[in-house]
Amino acid sequence: MNSIPYSDELLQTILQQTKTIALVGASANPDRASNEVMNFLLTKGYTVIPVNPGLAGKELLGQTVYASLNDIPHTVDMVDVFRNSDAVGPIVDEAITRGDKVIWTQLEVIDHAAAARAKAAGLIMIMDRCPKIEYPRLNLDNS
Repeated sequence: MNSIPYSDELLQTILQQTKTIALVGASANPDRASNEVMNFLLTKGYTVIPVNPGLAGKELLGQTVYASLNDIPHTVDMVDVFRNSDAVGPIVDEAITRGDKVIWTQLEVIDHAAAARAKAAGLIMIMDRCPKIEYPRLNLDNS
């Protein structure tokens, strides 16, 4: 059971309205969850922009990798964070400054202070969830 409750309606709305996703912490290793989730999201028709300073300028799953969120030349609908909880705060602050809409942190990644800043700035923040799990659970292929 997830520790933070979100309504299915909210999660469904986010996943249906999202078109572009910045995936912070993207990995080139196909055995890593971030790589698997990125591939899944690409197959569902999302535009996924990988963010990883060690891979910047290279391609990952056919997409150009950026060093940081701030290097992406446009806003995104969702920032999907594959970093530990300690790294969330600065990412949230970048997303607020950039005007991104939703921040989504992966399983066990929680930062309540960053979530409060995001909410105060008008962003939606989902923590401790995975879109690759929520998408089929919400039956979005058939909606």
